[in-house]
Amino acid sequence: MKILLLHQYFLEEDDPGGSRWNEMTKTWTANGHEVIVIAGMMHANGLEKRKEYKGKYFVRKQQGEVIVQRTHVSESYNSGFLGRLWGYFSFMFSSLWAGLFKVKGRYDVVIVTSPPLFVGISGYLISRFKKAPMVFEIRDLWPESAIDTGVLTNKWIIKMAYAVEKFIYKKAALINVLTPAFYNTLRDKKNISESKLIMIPNAADFSLSEDILSSFDRDAFRKKHHLDEYFVVTYVGAHGVANHLEQILEAGKALEDTNVLFLLIGQGMEKVRLLHLAQKMEVKNVRFIDPVPKKEVFKYIIASEMGASVLKKVETFKTVYSKQDI
Repeated sequence: MKILLLHQYFLEEDDPGGSRWNEMTKTWTANGHEVIVIAGMMHANGLEKRKEYKGKYFVRKQQGEVIVQRTHVSESYNSGFLGRLWGYFSFMFSSLWAGLFKVKGRYDVVIVTSPPLFVGISGYLISRFKKAPMVFEIRDLWPESAIDTGVLTNKWIIKMAYAVEKFIYKKAALINVLTPAFYNTLRDKKNISESKLIMIPNAADFSLSEDILSSFDRDAFRKKHHLDEYFVVTYVGAHGVANHLEQILEAGKALEDTNVLFLLIGQGMEKVRLLHLAQKMEVKNVRFIDPVPKKEVFKYIIASEMGASVLKKVETFKTVYSKQDI
């Protein structure tokens, strides 16, 4: 089977972050399928392109058995709302060009994973050109999440986003969601037929953690990173508007007379502001750590007493988990 995947945030081999699609494409190629990915040149939480992409719009490379066609994304991506919007549109245009002129041949299916929502437009046009069905995946409800967090406020852009969403849902052969709550929302509130809906949730590959555990010295790692005297609570992920990590700073301030230490590992458009806010609040028990490779992340997780998963308290994020998930 020949599979074409459009994924703006498909990770490089040494990137930190969620590797859902890296793992799935690896499994598919191991089972004999041919996979080509059209991906962006900017990490979801990055501030600039890697050196190998500077001044370039298209770079083709091999990641294991997967062929990855990297395409241009504006470096304004994490500079604010307008920069993020242009980052979305720049990938929409560059991925469309790559799909039409850089990625040759016929495919059995075109898979598009979102957000961003607008990549569904290029995915649909590519699927028509390639004469292949489009499967559209929803990892986050958009534009609702952007509206609820205050990122998207312009009524004309909101109206356009809803129109794009409706168009993509109509044109997709199948729509994949990650949680039962997403499934219920699309079925009950957006009137998507169950015959079009499937659910493939996130999963965990324990092989990496098992390799680390076989030789990992937890006490030595904690001592090396000055964690041995603390009850460590670790957050790993984006430092964005949706994550609202002020909550961690507030918790740190409330627990400043204890031995609790919060680790915030990652990057994002809110990180600089959070650093300044932590300094202003004089929070001493919250430590910011730049993104690290996945193997290193596992070490921090194993060395911690607890983990934290943080989202802003808004209505849309109640769909990330439903009662049957908990």
